[in-house]
Amino acid sequence: MAEILSTDGIAKRFGAIAALKNISFGLAEGEIRALCGENGAGKSTFVKILTGVYRADSGSIRVNGVPQDIRSPQQAQSLGLALVAQELSLAPHLSVLDNIWLGNARVPLLHRRRDLREEAQRALAMLGADDYDLDRPVAALAVGQRQIVEIARLIARDARLLILDEPTATLSDVEIARILAALKALKAQNRSVLYITHRLGEVFEICDSISVFRNGEHVKTDAVGKFDRTSLIELMLGRSFGEMYPEKAKSGESNKAAFSVDRLNIPGVISDFSMVAPAGKIVCIAGQLGSGAHRAIRALAGLEPDASGDVRVGTVPLALGSPTRAKARGVLFVPDDRAGEGIFPNRAVLENLVATRLADRTRFGILSWRALRAVGAHLSRRVKIDPARLGTAALDLSGGNQQKLLFARGLERAGAGVLLMNEPTRGVDVGARGEIYRLMREFCEAGYALVMTSTDLEEVVGMADVVITLFRGRAIARYEGSEISMPAILADITHPNIPATAA
Repeated sequence: MAEILSTDGIAKRFGAIAALKNISFGLAEGEIRALCGENGAGKSTFVKILTGVYRADSGSIRVNGVPQDIRSPQQAQSLGLALVAQELSLAPHLSVLDNIWLGNARVPLLHRRRDLREEAQRALAMLGADDYDLDRPVAALAVGQRQIVEIARLIARDARLLILDEPTATLSDVEIARILAALKALKAQNRSVLYITHRLGEVFEICDSISVFRNGEHVKTDAVGKFDRTSLIELMLGRSFGEMYPEKAKSGESNKAAFSVDRLNIPGVISDFSMVAPAGKIVCIAGQLGSGAHRAIRALAGLEPDASGDVRVGTVPLALGSPTRAKARGVLFVPDDRAGEGIFPNRAVLENLVATRLADRTRFGILSWRALRAVGAHLSRRVKIDPARLGTAALDLSGGNQQKLLFARGLERAGAGVLLMNEPTRGVDVGARGEIYRLMREFCEAGYALVMTSTDLEEVVGMADVVITLFRGRAIARYEGSEISMPAILADITHPNIPATAA
């Protein structure tokens, strides 16, 4: 079978850091290849070189057997290579139709908009999304729906090699099934797919072969049947997998309410939701995308202006609708969209770590950068980010290290309170996940109440001390300790035997 893409000796450095070392790689026409590795293994750097975002320091690339010097994303697009990055690149105030065609070199100067609508509709139909309103602004879509539009944009470019970086990280089970079905259809058209995901179940379901990167090196490529889950993880880590999840809180430990919610309402989203989050425990609100779970967490962080309800931190009431008030009551929030709402991507790691501590190291209105650097170095070591990277832009960190920046901001703050998390390990590899789970338990040991949402049921079962299931804005059941099981949670969030009165 002919190779659509091959590389020989690709290398890339960022200062003293060798991101890629002598990468030789080949991908056949009509092949779906998983590219696996920890965050920081070099996967994203490699695909950015293939698509013209970065230029390699050395090595060569061939597309359809022809040597290519890919200098820009536009050139990569003209060669039939297209990337859907982990962080979405849509223009939120433009329509679905305009986003699908935005930046597409195939659009002629003189064209009929009707033709563009028809082709956009065909691209969406391939993803099972032919019911999308092409005139609707992307800002009005849920995160999962935006991901579908992003992938439809790639299909509309008629790419022969589709590079998908964590395409299902924000999607519901139904939407994931649509994406995987679409990839099978693209394979039947003899298109190739390079598929980057940390959801290993998808790797074994959809891929023909697997390539593993570790520490910037290409470790192994083989047919998917040559791997099992454990051997793949250990190859990615370069060590024994060990225990992913830290020990849970003991059932006999304090159930004193550190955070209580009574009759939380968000018009059209959440109806009369109540819960109690004890200090030192992790409560997970489990539901599929669209269930309202993510919106509930955002409301408790003060980010839903229409939310109402009786919320208390300890015994102190918390007025909703203001993130400033929430923070003043000791409520910290880790969003699922870390690039858009969490970190300052173009600022240094140090600035991100100390962004919420500037007032603590200021005298007469002047910042003490010496003191801030000491704080930043200490916090970076606590979350296992190399202090030598304090001057690196946060955007250049792996997804796992970016997530750890957000946790570091809350470490060692006076007055333990509440930590709210939407999808705490979205787009994070298996190695970094273990470190993040450890950090979550550190917050518990410090006396915080943790409230999280996750669409990864393995994570829910592995981390939560208490699970509250949610379907269409209504709480279904509450499970604690040994009652927590994947079948029970799955049954609640997909087919509950109750009337669905909230949208």
